[in-house]
Amino acid sequence: MIATSLILLLVLLGISIPVGAALGVLGLILEPIYSMLPLSRAMGEISWSTSNEFLLVAIPLFIMLGEILLRSGLAERMYNAMSMWLSWLPGGLMHANIGASALFAATSGSSVATAATVGTVAIPQIRKKGYNESLFLGSLAAGGTLGILIPPSINLIIYGVLTNTSVPKLYLAGIIPGLLMAVLFMAVIAIACIVKPAWGGDRTRSSWHARVSSLVDLIPPLGIFLLVVGSIYAGLATPTEAAALGVVGALLLAAWMRRLTWTMLREVFEGTMKSTAMIMLIVIGAAFLNFVMSGIGLTSAITNAIAGLHVSPAVMLLVMVVFYLILGCFMETLSMMITTIPIIAPIMIGLGFDPVWLGIVIIILVETALITPPVGLNLFVVQSLRTTGSMNAVIAGSLPFVIMLLLMIGVLYWIPNLALWLPTLFG
Repeated sequence: MIATSLILLLVLLGISIPVGAALGVLGLILEPIYSMLPLSRAMGEISWSTSNEFLLVAIPLFIMLGEILLRSGLAERMYNAMSMWLSWLPGGLMHANIGASALFAATSGSSVATAATVGTVAIPQIRKKGYNESLFLGSLAAGGTLGILIPPSINLIIYGVLTNTSVPKLYLAGIIPGLLMAVLFMAVIAIACIVKPAWGGDRTRSSWHARVSSLVDLIPPLGIFLLVVGSIYAGLATPTEAAALGVVGALLLAAWMRRLTWTMLREVFEGTMKSTAMIMLIVIGAAFLNFVMSGIGLTSAITNAIAGLHVSPAVMLLVMVVFYLILGCFMETLSMMITTIPIIAPIMIGLGFDPVWLGIVIIILVETALITPPVGLNLFVVQSLRTTGSMNAVIAGSLPFVIMLLLMIGVLYWIPNLALWLPTLFG
């Protein structure tokens, strides 16, 4: 049953059926083969109950927040400010890619939005400044992954919903690992450009006066971050309400900058609707597949197979890491989370792993899936922003950052308080 399901899923994905539809179709195929009951008749109820989760309303709101920042020009000004402060390091603007991604991640909550926004502004600089194209593109793809770890994060909300874990605690747990990941990414760039100075391109020189003047462009994203995250921890708003506050704040900033036009709003609404529709199709398709898997006993079979390994928690963690690395080569991140977490999380929590800590580790593994071929979503996003060149350059440039992500999991295993200190402090 497990083998049949996996083969069918790979076939459906291989013939380019959209991921959300592929998950639903797989459920419809498995039902007549293994079930005596008409499980498909529950599809309407599952679609409604899945979409009716209040916390999920935050998803379109965070997507809209990122769209407003992009369309209003705030993201471009933020990138230029980061470039003035970080371009003196070995690697120049590649550090600005990481820094701007980390800052944008603290407002948008979306990996794809982060990679697309920073990439749109940064890619024209590759040839103009003479950077190593592959490493530069890899820094954009990797920087985008910070969008789902640094709060607010759409994926952390999904994990919280699936495991009944506190989203505010998950947000707190993601801050230190997210910032440390940004530092590790910048370390990779610096080391590579010290070894190969030609990869670092022409240094951008900025006066201290220009740097200090640019700080005003960093205030809006930081202000929105404090508005969103601060309102949650002050007890003034739920994560969904905080996302709405962020949208209102971004609209006010756009109006203050005189960028709030009907054309801009139409583009924001269109982008938000497209992304939200894609995400919700995946959520509903995965929920139906999970229902079918439970109904035919597949979930129990997988759980028993894993539990039957009788290995230590450390070995089980290693098995989980390998499992997600392999799965990330074939599945989109959101569908991978929704399909696997209901099975994996209870097993790992039962072995003694803290659910908040486990959430951060799984998010880092999902980040890794975003930049591993052939289905790494951020790889496609960065490639789509280019006018020439093959995907191979983006893939090759992302590999050093994959190593850093795996290193981060090892660090979290040995020092779990990196993720748990803030939730404990403010809990």
